[in-house]
Amino acid sequence: MSTTTTTFAELPGLAGTDLGYTDYIEVDQTQIDTFADATDDHQWLHVDPVKAKDGPFGTTVAHGFLTLSLAIPFWTELLDVTDVTTKVNYGLDKVRFPAPVTVGSKIRMRATIASVTEIAGGVQLGVDQTIEIEGGTKPAVVAHGLYRFYV
Repeated sequence: MSTTTTTFAELPGLAGTDLGYTDYIEVDQTQIDTFADATDDHQWLHVDPVKAKDGPFGTTVAHGFLTLSLAIPFWTELLDVTDVTTKVNYGLDKVRFPAPVTVGSKIRMRATIASVTEIAGGVQLGVDQTIEIEGGTKPAVVAHGLYRFYV
């Protein structure tokens, strides 16, 4: 993994830049259970390893939104803008969950800066993000993230 370090003034020149991949992280049952508690989503597919063993994936799976939420720490691994006062996760477009993340899987994110747009007091980046499963044939998450940077 390599972090792109840049300044606010250099952001417009990053349109089209492939930021590469983050390091892999493992998704474990404790993380899934904690997310279930935080969101009150205790579906057996996520939190009951015994029942999930006989389910469609043979084990528990992470919530899609848990996997999606990891885009933020992944994003901070890939880009560091050193001279801004505020960084804002502005939202997402076109989110999909093509493949489940089974417990114990390792995932990472690849990101490409698709667009850079001036906004009042700052810049908005449109970022194509793909969260991959190690050894998988389909990604876990495909999304277009919007991130704002203010000086």
